[in-house]
Amino acid sequence: MSLRLGILPAMSNIPASPSPPHVPAPISVALGKRVKQCRHTVGKSQETLAFDAHIDRTYISAIERGVANPSVETLANICYALDVTLAQLFEPLESVPLAPTGVRRANAAKPQEITRKRLR
Repeated sequence: MSLRLGILPAMSNIPASPSPPHVPAPISVALGKRVKQCRHTVGKSQETLAFDAHIDRTYISAIERGVANPSVETLANICYALDVTLAQLFEPLESVPLAPTGVRRANAAKPQEITRKRLR
């Protein structure tokens, strides 16, 4: 079977296996609800918050739904735009479990074998 013009052969013999649905971590869901609560308190839309925090509106939506994992810098930008501190943002989340959830992606890369050699 030859490949011409970048066309791949049909892979009908390989069964399609859907990936398991992603379940957000409880801390992500709680953080998202807290961001949304703070945003409503100051009367900002997702679009206005996104503009003020220098991030995309769809990312604000993903954070609020608990499906995004924002960096500390992004959270700091959101806090600045909402006029709250990081401590105030996280304070109501003290009862959320911090134990790891789900299965992390395995590292498929195999490290090189390290050997010691004496040079004389």
